[in-house]
Amino acid sequence: MSSNITNKIKDDLKSAMKGRDKKAVSAIRLILSSIKQKEVDTRQKIDDPEVITILGKLAKQRKDSISQYKSASRDDLASIEEHELKIINNYLPKQLSEAEIRNLVITAIEEIGAQSPKDMGKVMGKLKEELKGKADMGIVSRTVKECL
Repeated sequence: MSSNITNKIKDDLKSAMKGRDKKAVSAIRLILSSIKQKEVDTRQKIDDPEVITILGKLAKQRKDSISQYKSASRDDLASIEEHELKIINNYLPKQLSEAEIRNLVITAIEEIGAQSPKDMGKVMGKLKEELKGKADMGIVSRTVKECL
């Protein structure tokens, strides 16, 4: 594991272990195991953009679990997921606001010359790499639909 983010996660694990923070240790180990699993699957070291992708998936899973637990009135399990989500978010880049997303979408539409909803795929393709890990792609998709 040679990425800077991975090294920071490992350092935070050591700090959490020294501080005897069992919840943080558990969440950080979960993150590291997901990264290690990806390395084993691909048989190569992964870099920061790939780590961000993994963290984004973990964060999305936590958000889904939180909503399901809350709808089932399982606040105890929801609080565990919220704690894990908070730790995962520490390693993700700062998320863009909806206003910033809207500005980027409008710029992309103008650059591509998109005219109708048929051009949504072109716009999303351009924005996907640019916003990877920086924005919820569901919000980006919704914004593109509104602007087209």
